[in-house]
Amino acid sequence: MDTGNDTNAGRLIGFLHGLTLDALPSEVVAKAKDCLLDGLGCGLFGSEQPWSRIVCEEMDADGLAGACTVIGRTRPLPAPAAALCNGTAIHGFELDDLIAESIVHPAATVIPASLAAAEACGASGERVLLSIVAGYEIMHRVGLGLGVGPARRGFHTTSLAAPIAATMAAGIVMGLSLADLRSAIGLACSASSGIKTFAAGHGGGMVKRLHLGRAAEAGVRMSRLAARQFAGPPHAIDGKMGLLEVFGGDTARPERLAHGLGRDWAVMDVWFKVYPICGWIQSVVQILSDLRRDRTFRAADIEKVRVGVSAYAARNNGEPAPVDTMGAQYSIPYCAALSLLGDPRDPAEYARERVADASLRAVAGKVEIHVDPAAEAVYPAKFAASVELSVAGTAPMSARVDECRGTPADPCSSADLRAKFMLLAGRRLAAPEAQAVVDDVARLERLPGIEPLAGRLRAGPVAPRLQAAS
Repeated sequence: MDTGNDTNAGRLIGFLHGLTLDALPSEVVAKAKDCLLDGLGCGLFGSEQPWSRIVCEEMDADGLAGACTVIGRTRPLPAPAAALCNGTAIHGFELDDLIAESIVHPAATVIPASLAAAEACGASGERVLLSIVAGYEIMHRVGLGLGVGPARRGFHTTSLAAPIAATMAAGIVMGLSLADLRSAIGLACSASSGIKTFAAGHGGGMVKRLHLGRAAEAGVRMSRLAARQFAGPPHAIDGKMGLLEVFGGDTARPERLAHGLGRDWAVMDVWFKVYPICGWIQSVVQILSDLRRDRTFRAADIEKVRVGVSAYAARNNGEPAPVDTMGAQYSIPYCAALSLLGDPRDPAEYARERVADASLRAVAGKVEIHVDPAAEAVYPAKFAASVELSVAGTAPMSARVDECRGTPADPCSSADLRAKFMLLAGRRLAAPEAQAVVDDVARLERLPGIEPLAGRLRAGPVAPRLQAAS
């Protein structure tokens, strides 16, 4: 039987299956821990959002018994259901990491699949660490292999690549043989799906939060099925009628799946978000926040805001009057107005009642969006932006940013990420317990099992004033 060993995807899967901790560069190991800590903080905050509660209640209604942690809740669930809940929570408020060039969000699919599989089979922290590196690697490379075609047609590239990444993570944790891992990934390719109607500007609903949860669930399930010898096709990523051909079409680049293996590491390209908004808008908000500095503006003070971005962002992120949290997080006009009148770092600023604020609406209506040739030239490797701001009584101001804070070019430090984690975790955990999570992640490769770490993520106190409604 043709196992697919000689294809680009086959070489990628074989390489990742053979990873050992000793062979990984120290900076890759450290960055993988940063990714885990950031993802757990996002999950703790996201666990009390309405969409996360609904998904957990639906799983509870099935009455299934399990042993895997659901972040922010006391009742454990079977591994696939726990992965579904935790993936939804980590992706629950546009705070989780991303990789710009491949346009993927790895944490919210890789981490929940890894943790659930590890609890189910009693895997060590070292296996979890390897699975995070491997999951991020294949997700980034599949995103690159798909090219920009799927996003242009309205597919959510993240949720096309995510089931494969989740399967890689779960399979590494479970210790699947190479043959079984290839089979599991073949199954996972048929779980790839997701359209971006949530970003169309007419009310995003809750579905985007679910994309990563569904992918994490699929990754655990496909790995378990493959372990029982449920066979998947060997060329499902880059073969005839495979993922790249079907979704990527003319922009598919299968050679990118294996290019630079062992030299270029996906985790080193991770972008940790500073603001809880779409990645394409981060540079815009940073520029306006820097131009504003510590000044207080009224809506009447703002005369005009001219924003230059890529053609994709100009086409898809221009809704001036969003109606819900998802829409606000994807709206350049709303986020620009918030940068001038409010605090764009605060998740509460994206609550439905805040989104309807008359002053924010007034300023959002003064935002003009155009395609900046310089931003277009570097997209999607960089999400650049330029801004021209006119305020009554002051000289016009302007600035541009090619790569915003949190990206590899202007990175968050480990101390920054710990501070972000403590802020997000403080919604659910007392400070000593949150610090214990930080300590567990720092020594992850030395943990014989992850049960103590997972146990710290279960239900804790809630700070209602910091929750954000849909």
